[in-house]
Amino acid sequence: MLVLASIILLYSCDKDYNAIGGDLIGDNHFDFSTYTSNVIAYNQKVGPVQSNDLAVNGLGIYTNPAFGTTTANFATQVSLSSLSPEIGMNPVIDSVYLDVPYFVDASKTKPNANGGSIYELDSIYGAIDAKIKLSVYESGYFMRDLDPAGGFQSAQRYYTNQNADFDGKKIGNRLNDGANTAQNDAFFFDPAQHVEITTDATGKITKTYVAPRMRLKLNKSFFDSKIIHAPAGKLATADVFKEYFRGLYFKVEKSGSNAGNLALLNFKLGKIIIKYKEDLSTTVGTVVTVTRVDKSIDLNMTGNSVSLLEQTNTNAVYSNATASPNTVDGDENLFVKGGEGSMAILGLFSTPGELTTLRSNGWLINEANLIFHIDSDKMKDVAGVKVFEPNRVYLYDLTNNRPVVDYFNDATTGTNPKNGKLLYGGSINKETSANGRGLTYKIRITNQIRNLIKNTDSTNVKLGLVVTEDINTVTSNYLKTPNSFTSQVPKANVMNPLGTILYGGKSTVPLDKRLKLEIFYTKPN
Repeated sequence: MLVLASIILLYSCDKDYNAIGGDLIGDNHFDFSTYTSNVIAYNQKVGPVQSNDLAVNGLGIYTNPAFGTTTANFATQVSLSSLSPEIGMNPVIDSVYLDVPYFVDASKTKPNANGGSIYELDSIYGAIDAKIKLSVYESGYFMRDLDPAGGFQSAQRYYTNQNADFDGKKIGNRLNDGANTAQNDAFFFDPAQHVEITTDATGKITKTYVAPRMRLKLNKSFFDSKIIHAPAGKLATADVFKEYFRGLYFKVEKSGSNAGNLALLNFKLGKIIIKYKEDLSTTVGTVVTVTRVDKSIDLNMTGNSVSLLEQTNTNAVYSNATASPNTVDGDENLFVKGGEGSMAILGLFSTPGELTTLRSNGWLINEANLIFHIDSDKMKDVAGVKVFEPNRVYLYDLTNNRPVVDYFNDATTGTNPKNGKLLYGGSINKETSANGRGLTYKIRITNQIRNLIKNTDSTNVKLGLVVTEDINTVTSNYLKTPNSFTSQVPKANVMNPLGTILYGGKSTVPLDKRLKLEIFYTKPN
């Protein structure tokens, strides 16, 4: 019995070693044998997709010659930071401004000799100093919480192609109507810090340095009427206020001949700050003294929101590829784009009897990878226009609309939360030069393949490939019109405005660029 127990123990250790070691061997595959399998991969158009309440939203205009032009508008509800604000006598507004912070690259932030810091903006696509025409309106479109078509049992969905609905319901003139064109007709995402100067009661002056942000002066008369002198009861409850002030609509257009650019923003961190003065009465004995005091009211940019995308000047090659995919032999190029973009669908082990043979071999699977090669010719800069590449792609179980096993099993983290899942992969591999272009995306699906080969009752599911803005976000949003393969796409794909062109697995693709499944294994003794 002791000998038998020892044999079982040694055999178990050997199996565990192979299972665990498969996640550690990296690109050094020692003396493992290699098996490559053809992959049938083809394009699928996404089209209008649910885009309400995203973590980040695009704003601006971005043109990628390989795909076309994306114009990103935005609408949001607003809420009072404090209901029923106490507004005293003779209130007069000093200023109203909208404030939304930008993303900055912390690794490139430098001290400023004059105080504060020098910043470089992150998540800006297009020339950094490009201009766009930006108009902020009061929105007349009421954004419901619940969908009446679902008997008020399900959340209301809003979609990327609803810009005309919101544009048609905007009220009055734009609110950012000041003389400074940098805040409207020639707006740009300014990387400069803001300096705020305050003076206390003793006359002491304090400077505060604030990181770059969108800061727009808004029409004082509008907010005096809408907030300071609001009708009775309109500021008393959240529901009444949402109906009374339905929110803001951000509309972008080209500014003259400028190509424009697009930024990703977290509007939920945004605010509208109303600063005003009012009378404060104090009574000492029979003497009443009236002084002017500074007050403020904040409106948070929270509640329902929606990213509104318009696609124009679409590249004909891209349109044709997504309109007529080859689902039998696969496509030569895979066009993977976020927003109202497109995805790739992958089928593994398409050769008849292949999976059955692999299961009968009894191999120990040490590692399995999919390596996607970027078509650098189609993704190169055109006429001086920089083409931005997605930092990451995401492969998932399309059949069941969930992550693959390797995603769940990967607990690795990066210095940035968005850079986690390091073993699972999907991050872009670039040339080593300073402005090197992308070469490949590698995704490890060792456990997905190991389970499929080991368990005869496992289903060989379709896989989906999309770009992603955040690898940690794997929930899905609904397509407005489901296709024959799916009714949803990952939410993080909707946030990302970028796209890439990859080589597919079709036999006409050069062998060194062709998409294949690589399996590293050891044979049982």
